Amino acid sequence: MSAAEILLKRIRTDGSIDGQIVKVDQFLNHMVDPVLVHLLGEDIAARFIDHSITKILTAETSGIMLAQAVALKLQVPFVYAKKKRPITMSEYFAAASYSFTKQESTTLYVSKEVLHQEDKILFIDDFFAKGTTFKSIEEILSQAGATLVGAAVIINKSQRRDIESILTLDDLQ
Repeated sequence: MSAAEILLKRIRTDGSIDGQIVKVDQFLNHMVDPVLVHLLGEDIAARFIDHSITKILTAETSGIMLAQAVALKLQVPFVYAKKKRPITMSEYFAAASYSFTKQESTTLYVSKEVLHQEDKILFIDDFFAKGTTFKSIEEILSQAGATLVGAAVIINKSQRRDIESILTLDDLQ
């Protein structure tokens, strides 16, 4: 079975779909099935193996597990944009973001020590819905002068087809 087929089966047995709401708390967003995440990471990594990626970038917190799995397969480091700036991060790139799921605004921070102009970035996240996190990441990459090579998510709930994904909302119908 493909990663998409396994994920779809898992959503139908251990999750739920209610319109645009896809509940995956029992295996992706709250409790994590590392075997499933590893499989999803391998699927996404295979799509970008020839893109000369130097780093994976995600946002804290839900994208971290997938970012690690993809980074391991591509053998590159991953960076996660933090939602709170620690006092040890004196120089940083930052952009505002809004979470529709959590109904709150936040600012994402990435240290200038870990993101550089020569970096070729693959953005990873769990879901792509309205694109607000992605827009924030694009703003951070613009500030750094880094190059966005691609974007990939587990589930794309939008109509954008330039975002690589394991499943789309249409697959869930």
